[in-house]
Amino acid sequence: MTGTTRTTAELNPRRRRVLYRAWHRGTREMDFIFGRFTDEWIDRMSDTELDEFERILDAGDTELFLWVAGQMPVPAEYDTELFRRIRAFHGVPAGPGGQDLT
Repeated sequence: MTGTTRTTAELNPRRRRVLYRAWHRGTREMDFIFGRFTDEWIDRMSDTELDEFERILDAGDTELFLWVAGQMPVPAEYDTELFRRIRAFHGVPAGPGGQDLT
């Protein structure tokens, strides 16, 4: 996988798919945002968190980038502990007005 820093040997098929999806978003910026987070957290996510993360990955790159960067408010259905963890991982404070990740 381009960019990943970890091996997938110890991951089950579902976690491998999620890791692949995180590193193959469609834009390089989103690959790094979600890929780096997933490299760090994939083996520690519960099944419930994986369900939520897969739902987050289904959102469009443009919206996700604006939400993660704090340039647009995060809709209530995505404003979860896991999403806040993704933002914190990249040094973006909670709530609107976070830093620009570009």
